[in-house]
Amino acid sequence: MRSLGFIRCAGLISTMLLSSIAMQHGKAAASPHLRLMPVPAQISVGEGKLVLDAGFRVALAGYQEPRIQKAVGRFLQRLQQQTGIPLSDKILSDEAQATFTINCHAAGEETQSFRADESYSLETTPQKARLSAPSPIGILRGLETFLQLVDLDDESFGVPVVKIDDRPRFVWRGLLIDVGRHWEPIEVVKRNLDAMAALKLNVLHWHLSDDQGFRVESKIFPKLQGMGSDGRYFTQDQIRDVIAYARGRGIRVVPEFDMPGHTTAWFVGYPELASAPGPYQIERSWGVFDPTMDPTRKEIYKFLNSFIGEMAKLFPDEYFHVGGDENNGKQWNASASIQAFKKQNNIPDNHALQAYFNKRLLEIVTRHGKKMIGWDEILHPDLPKNIIIQSWRGQASLADGARKGFTGILSYGYYLDHILTAAYHYQIDPLDKEAASLSSEEKARILGGEACMWGEYVAPENIDSRIWPRNAAIAERLWSPMEVKDVRDMYRRLEFVSRDLDAMGLTHRSSYPSMLQRLAGDHPMGPVRILSDILEPVKYYSRGRAQHYTSVTPLNRLVDATRPESDAARQFEIQVDQALAGRSAAKPSFQLLRERLIQWRDNDARLKPIVADSFLLKEVAPLSETVAAVAGAGLQTLDYIEAGKAPPDDWKKEQSALLERAKRPQAELLIMIVPTIQKLLDAAAK
Repeated sequence: MRSLGFIRCAGLISTMLLSSIAMQHGKAAASPHLRLMPVPAQISVGEGKLVLDAGFRVALAGYQEPRIQKAVGRFLQRLQQQTGIPLSDKILSDEAQATFTINCHAAGEETQSFRADESYSLETTPQKARLSAPSPIGILRGLETFLQLVDLDDESFGVPVVKIDDRPRFVWRGLLIDVGRHWEPIEVVKRNLDAMAALKLNVLHWHLSDDQGFRVESKIFPKLQGMGSDGRYFTQDQIRDVIAYARGRGIRVVPEFDMPGHTTAWFVGYPELASAPGPYQIERSWGVFDPTMDPTRKEIYKFLNSFIGEMAKLFPDEYFHVGGDENNGKQWNASASIQAFKKQNNIPDNHALQAYFNKRLLEIVTRHGKKMIGWDEILHPDLPKNIIIQSWRGQASLADGARKGFTGILSYGYYLDHILTAAYHYQIDPLDKEAASLSSEEKARILGGEACMWGEYVAPENIDSRIWPRNAAIAERLWSPMEVKDVRDMYRRLEFVSRDLDAMGLTHRSSYPSMLQRLAGDHPMGPVRILSDILEPVKYYSRGRAQHYTSVTPLNRLVDATRPESDAARQFEIQVDQALAGRSAAKPSFQLLRERLIQWRDNDARLKPIVADSFLLKEVAPLSETVAAVAGAGLQTLDYIEAGKAPPDDWKKEQSALLERAKRPQAELLIMIVPTIQKLLDAAAK
């Protein structure tokens, strides 16, 4: 799963010429005039638009069920919100009276699986629109596409004339939300389900237990949540509510109960399950801990049979995630009885002992009508091929499992808590690198992937900003054709996605200014935002190495508010590249760069009185001074470039040393304009 040491339509279409972007050898291409994300499998664009006004009506044809009707109701509410036009919520049965006809061909699966048909076709003309799909899931996907097509011009709101035939590239497109380490209440889960549906993701992987908390009510073993959760857990009725909410949006819910390791919270109430005597208490820190289930005792399998049986009835999905990662084996090595068991049963090492445990666990999971899924560590030739391996180790591990006949999904490269860019995630593909050489039959065993939002450094206030909008890039990678790879166009469309998610109630944008204002206190938060906008939190697991964190450490510092990716720094780099590419005619571009640099240089003076009154900001005072110095160096570099003079060697050496210092983390933050200032410095030297 994860190792702490492992770097682990702006404008409507008016000519058929522009529609030539639509099809390239039968494959979709992103259009500069459309905002669709994920990009559909096939799309052609025609002339004109379907005007949206108060006369817009929806009719249902074919198979109908409450899930479709409720989805249409949500669709109309969002369309009204997008346009501000009062719309009738009455759903018609007469297609002739409707603007938009929705035709579902047949009922889908009673319990959605990865085999569900999510395909749909959407066609619009200047008079009508029609959405057709083989199943309700396809209808849900097509409604999201229609909403993304809505735009306005100088005359009206409308939807461009298009013909879309769409289906996902991968059948498993998930998001893991960890509520074990930091508790995330039900409203957080639900709004992220809304966002997942908007981006056509179809699996919520719910990480429900870890060393820091057991988050589900068990009626059979009430001390699990009673003693292992600090009172923060989901009741079984709440679990059913979330599952129903997800199903209404075409999303499966796969629970994860990690075992045999990451189980400290289990042992608080039931220490007899552990490989060493208790007592135990909820772990407050982060990392890989020693407490582990004892796989040699018959009683543990009796316990797990009852527990898994209870959870299997609660969670209808066919898969049950057992974790299986990061067992350091220390308790096993220290136990005389476990060592004797290994010797008596010819079990050579702890990996084989865990395989023994997994085989017993698999028998229980299967007995209760479920299939097992676990992290890389559960891969063993003795296990049946119908289990799923979730790989955090990468395409090589994923490919190895596929060659051995196991199905798998990729999470390597999709760890949102690593605080990497959308571009980085966008370029990770489950069938790339070692997996690219698999046979067609072996590739078919790779079902897709899951983004992971691990919970060490997120709270309800900032979790959305750590997931969105970057997760939309992963959603597109898992849905759209492999050939859709234009990073710049991805960012163009990502901005529209971010805005739409904000309108839907996600807090990835709205939490940012409120967290910054708290840091500023009674002062204006403008200077804090100017600084934060060009910063990013440190990457991977650097925060844990910078200082000691616990589950009760407040997440209220600048590093917690600052966004994972600096749009301002990325845009600055683009502007520098454009200015340097056309120096002789770049006076306006250089002036824009100069204005930005002056703002960043002078911001430190404006920030100082705010820092003086805020204990939370004192740590960023040196960082702000460094930003001012870096921006000053950038301004001097522009002077040399515009004057056509090479800077003195001593000056270049001094600025290079400054930039090297500025690359280092301060207050667990990185100054993201530093590489671009270095680019300017290199250009001046030439």
